[in-house]
Amino acid sequence: MTEIEIKPGGSSDSREWLETNGIGGFAMGTVAGMNSRRYHGLLTVALRPPLGRVRLLSKFEETLIIDGERFDLSTNQYPGRVYPDGFRYLKNFRVDPFPVWTYQIGGVTLEKHVFMPHGMNAVICSWKGEGVGSVKLELRPLLAFVDYHSMRHEGPADEWSVREAEGSISVEHQSNDATLHLASNASTIEHTPDWYRNFEYPLELERGFDEREDLFQPFAMRFDLSNTATVIASTEMIAVEMAERLEKLEITRRKSLMADASSAFEKQLVQAADQFIVRRGSGYSIIAGYPWFSDWGRDTMIALPGLTLATGRPDIARDILLEFSRHISEGMIPNRFPDEGETADYNTVDATLWHFEAVRAYLAASGDDGLVRNELYEKLAGIVASHLSGTRFGIHVDTDGLLYAGEPGTQLTWMDAKIGDLVITPRIGKPVEIQALWYNALRTMEDLAGCYGYDEDVQRFAAMADLAKLSFNGLFWNPDENCLYDVVENGHRDGSVRPNQLLAISLEHPILDESRWSEVVAKAEAELLTPVGLRSLSPNDPAYVGVYSGSPFERDSAYHQGTVWGWLIGPFIDAYRKTNPEVPDLEKRIRSFLSGFEEHLNQAGLAQISEIFDGDEPHTARGCPAQAWSVSEVLRCLRSTTTK
Repeated sequence: MTEIEIKPGGSSDSREWLETNGIGGFAMGTVAGMNSRRYHGLLTVALRPPLGRVRLLSKFEETLIIDGERFDLSTNQYPGRVYPDGFRYLKNFRVDPFPVWTYQIGGVTLEKHVFMPHGMNAVICSWKGEGVGSVKLELRPLLAFVDYHSMRHEGPADEWSVREAEGSISVEHQSNDATLHLASNASTIEHTPDWYRNFEYPLELERGFDEREDLFQPFAMRFDLSNTATVIASTEMIAVEMAERLEKLEITRRKSLMADASSAFEKQLVQAADQFIVRRGSGYSIIAGYPWFSDWGRDTMIALPGLTLATGRPDIARDILLEFSRHISEGMIPNRFPDEGETADYNTVDATLWHFEAVRAYLAASGDDGLVRNELYEKLAGIVASHLSGTRFGIHVDTDGLLYAGEPGTQLTWMDAKIGDLVITPRIGKPVEIQALWYNALRTMEDLAGCYGYDEDVQRFAAMADLAKLSFNGLFWNPDENCLYDVVENGHRDGSVRPNQLLAISLEHPILDESRWSEVVAKAEAELLTPVGLRSLSPNDPAYVGVYSGSPFERDSAYHQGTVWGWLIGPFIDAYRKTNPEVPDLEKRIRSFLSGFEEHLNQAGLAQISEIFDGDEPHTARGCPAQAWSVSEVLRCLRSTTTK
């Protein structure tokens, strides 16, 4: 079983746990029990799965009562003060396979479990006490009922509706359509409507955002801990008697996912991978990162092989590909589905090209030729045609066979930071990885056309690919740095040393002449590689920023200017393996590139991999504490070493 044990100390308020439900909802917080982000809460639900997310239940104020003496187990940050400081009683925390806290007070040991049943907008919390004397538990739910990007502030009491029925209490707020049902085996319930004011979230303060919130406290629940205390918080009525059965089902489901994992590292990654896979309509999608990202086309296509194919779930990969193919518009798949509505954004050049690679990887892993031949081939051919004739944002094939993309004010590649109207890395023209992806897509179509007997298509795609490769190798070599230019546009060549060039080698069909592979990989290893991914810009560049911190403007300015990205370890390892096939103990060397991620699993988002890290040592984790493509690429590469 996946297990992480932590002895509480100075880091218990910075380490975060995560539970998800497979439909976009999640629970998240710190080991210490203190909410340090606006996104922390026990129940954030997706009203329009996987989006329309609303934070309903922020937390419980928990008090243990031993022989009449009260001990507060909660931890909260208020302006200038932490109160109460229940983390002092926390002796152990583990993820086994979901979050479990162990508190010790005098002769009493209290164990708390929190988990989300798969496919349900619900969280189930239980407290089990062992010890001597009379032991009781008091819980006071603190409610938010806000869009999960927002925070609640005190308002009139009549905005809230609280109804009690046998074994359950239902709460509504006039600001949204959600109803929260709290079913419990409490011995007594006392209505105590009040506000808890001025919670302070230090991570919001650090990120330059509003950091204060008020939460509504409608009632108190009291339990006799001679039996396990249980609360089910859900948008649907679920009898408290269902808790034990749902827990057993969820444990069984998670164990089955990890059945063929060969190490603790693999088990943790497989369970982490599952947290990003969500239902969308009749199919599936991938949440890019928790807690604040939705499902993005680029992230989904990059993450698909590691999250689904490497974990033996090709049926989910199939549904993801079909779901995104339904949203193709003007030869493009969506960049993202925004939280505030169902109208997709298409401001990307690479998501669509990654779609070809995801289809290729799916076919190679599953052999599902029927899907590609009958459902996807014509759509893929239509995408190529749209790129030839030109589509949104100036995306078109130039006379040299390479793909041009971009216009002022847009950010179309994965390096997409934008502050107001300022695009930090516009990369307008012919970015190096876009040419690699375009060539890979053309060769993939050539292969598919050959398999299906479409001889004219074979000749057409082959000719396009040949021209692109010839032009690329004539334009992109940078003799001053012995690597590839990052962007070429109308005679201007950007010599920034970035990891994007690795895709010219790492993809199934590499566009770069093999004679130059070793120099590119050596350059990346020397200047970009870290224990937790690759820097987005060489430290030798005057524009390099080594620490990702400060205001939103400062952070976005650093996002792709040296910040380390975990997902880039995948293209690096693929390129390294291709370039160094004769290296002694190659797979051992590959695993050494991944060892830093194994250590990281216990440092920020527990049993997860962060989105980004500082470019400078000690490479502090930043951004989302749980990122889909980070987990995906590490897991995919790790699994590839076990099959060699």
